[in-house]
Amino acid sequence: MTRTDSRGTIMIADSDFGDVDIERAIVEGAGFELLAARCKSEDEVIERGRDVDGVLNQYARVGARAIDAFTRCRVIARYGTGVDIVDVDAATRRGIQVTNAPNEWCAEEVADHAVALWLAAARKICVYDRATRQGEWRWQSGQPIWRLRGRVLGVLSFGAIAQLIAERAKAFGVEVWAHDPFVGESELRSRQVRPVSFDQLVEGADYLVIQAPLTPGTHHTFDRATLRRMKPTAVLVNTARGPIVEDAALHQALVEGWIGGAALDDLEEEPAKQRDWQPRNPLFSLPNVIVTPHAAYYSEQAVETVRRVAAEEAVRVLTGQGARYPVNDVTSVRRPG
Repeated sequence: MTRTDSRGTIMIADSDFGDVDIERAIVEGAGFELLAARCKSEDEVIERGRDVDGVLNQYARVGARAIDAFTRCRVIARYGTGVDIVDVDAATRRGIQVTNAPNEWCAEEVADHAVALWLAAARKICVYDRATRQGEWRWQSGQPIWRLRGRVLGVLSFGAIAQLIAERAKAFGVEVWAHDPFVGESELRSRQVRPVSFDQLVEGADYLVIQAPLTPGTHHTFDRATLRRMKPTAVLVNTARGPIVEDAALHQALVEGWIGGAALDDLEEEPAKQRDWQPRNPLFSLPNVIVTPHAAYYSEQAVETVRRVAAEEAVRVLTGQGARYPVNDVTSVRRPG
């Protein structure tokens, strides 16, 4: 299909799903041309997408420079829920609709993954596995391990995913605390969760799960000052965005014993956003760290869902149907003509 006989072009700025079959069926089925790119920078987004009508993106940043360079773009559809890699304000000024996928597309998976990381770190599963493979058959190789029941699991943020984490965690007999300035205390108590301040959460949790969005206000929330206030036996779990935790500070905290361990589903450097990334992060050398490759959202069902949602949202906007999952309001914005 060429530009002359299509309704326009929708570009996949980047994705790591292995193929574009799902998106192609939806996009071309609606009469649009699909352009599959592998952008790793905003400059590459501009180069490949300057004249496209819509953009789907997974990791590639679509910032103000790209948005201002677009000549025809009317929609930016995120593969996922977070929109920290899209300059939503710039898009709104240009009358470009930004969409995302609702939490439900991967909420169960992320909650399962968070609990799995917590349990693996608390029960020293990876430590035991490494020791056993090296010929050490001793329960002492995991010392010390504490009973879960009666201890405190804290959750930073209490949105849909964090609520599922809390439900799962309570089955292990922990007391669940949560801090979320946007959720009322009565709502937390109705779910048998203790509302606490951020200071109480940091200083009192035996296990602290981060499930907050990445914003300028949450960037490096867990820096040296915060990590020094945690219990020396505490385990930090991050199933949110990597940059909420300062990697260098966490490395120092783990080496010097400020906290007991960490389980991370992303790193501050966010490897998927880099071309030719190499595993040089000092955290990889530590035995009390578990790292998974930003995989908490993954299941076959979740991936299929998010791909369909992004492609369908782009088509809906470009065909005048309106987005099901809009991030911004462009109804009153006059697009430049």
